[in-house]
Amino acid sequence: MTLAVLDDLAAIVLIAVFYTTQLSLISLSLAGIAIAALVVLNRLGVTRIAAFILVGIALWVFVLKSGVHATLAGVALAMAIPARGKEPGDEPPLRHLVHALHPWVAFAVLPAFAFFNAGIDFGELRWDRLIGSVPLGIACGLFFGKQIGVFAFSWLTIKLGFAKLPAGSNWLQLYGIAVLCGIGFTMSLFIGSLAFAEGGAGYARADRFAIVASSLIAGILGYVLLRFGGSPAESGSITKNSTH
Repeated sequence: MTLAVLDDLAAIVLIAVFYTTQLSLISLSLAGIAIAALVVLNRLGVTRIAAFILVGIALWVFVLKSGVHATLAGVALAMAIPARGKEPGDEPPLRHLVHALHPWVAFAVLPAFAFFNAGIDFGELRWDRLIGSVPLGIACGLFFGKQIGVFAFSWLTIKLGFAKLPAGSNWLQLYGIAVLCGIGFTMSLFIGSLAFAEGGAGYARADRFAIVASSLIAGILGYVLLRFGGSPAESGSITKNSTH
């Protein structure tokens, strides 16, 4: 889960850096003041989520008007919300907000996002575009690039002693997790919609097909590897360890 979150954060940073229009220094300055206000609220121990939301709305407006992609405002707001309760035993505001937003995000926001951004009109797809360098590059980057990068980096850190395999797991299961990282649905579609707008480079539909197809293949292969990658004894060990 941490890997998935950091992967999306990196994508948001790429959006802010490479898909930024003309900058407004005044709006950027106001956004900086709003971020400073969020930090002050955090350091003062304020736990009322409404205070952070009000400043966050202002931050979103300033970032939107600055020319930088407004998604960065959400990242800054999330990082400022306290992850600890005011008193020992109190539910942290960040955890409360995550639990409150989860049903809306899982059953409303993400389905709506997929509906509006993943539409593929097969009648307008041409074979020469599907096998072009851009769609193939997207598909190979998601399916091969993600699994190679994640697994190679994990293998290296384990071999160097900075980390170790979880108890009861094996290398094949770790590789299965790396393959699942090839499911690059939401942020990939988002970046694709910015890079290949309708009427632009002509890849707006082909890139969606490449993203959906490679994500589907990565999901199926990752499931198979995790489902059959361990012996029954190993699976039982993992289950037993997770209960503790």
